[in-house]
Amino acid sequence: MSTIDRFEDAMAAVPLVAILRGVTPDTVLPVADALMAGGFRLIEVPLNSPDAFTSIERLVAHCPPEVLVGAGTVLTPADARRLAETGASLLVTPNTDADVIATAADSGLIPLPGCLTPSECFTALKAGARGLKIFPASRMGAAYLKDLRAVLPKGTPLLPVGGMDVGTMAEWRATGAAGFGFGSNLFAPGREPALIEEAARALCAEWRRIAP
Repeated sequence: MSTIDRFEDAMAAVPLVAILRGVTPDTVLPVADALMAGGFRLIEVPLNSPDAFTSIERLVAHCPPEVLVGAGTVLTPADARRLAETGASLLVTPNTDADVIATAADSGLIPLPGCLTPSECFTALKAGARGLKIFPASRMGAAYLKDLRAVLPKGTPLLPVGGMDVGTMAEWRATGAAGFGFGSNLFAPGREPALIEEAARALCAEWRRIAP
């Protein structure tokens, strides 16, 4: 199964991205096990985490094929190429950089770039984005997503990130969210795996409730 097929399967099943900012190589596998037990299939290690590429390599070796691993806060084409060498699948950015997106797509990665304005969204799609991380979403409000969807190509996956939690998912889903990214309300350095699994289960359960 191709990387694109695996990504589409994960998005169809549970389109929620776990953002593990601050995770370390020594703790990443128990965290991943907790997330997978809770139902997550998309895991991101931001590159401003300690020794992030080592964590990513360990996740790639550890996780089953249906779980896609990648990096967040990818800012340069060089880091995109290095990420591809780890065997990872996902590339997430906080911004819209056409060179990074194109490098990711050319390297066989799934680019999920950060966008906010219509111009950034169209630039990202033209460069090869497979989905758009709408960030920082909570600053704009759920109605903003509906405005974006009115002008973007039909079916473009929009994933709000920044301030999302169980209590806000339904509102964003109603305006067109195709999934979500979760950071500190799901994972924080030092949080016990049991608590991470509990939070993951709650988020996945809410997604199943609000998804059609």
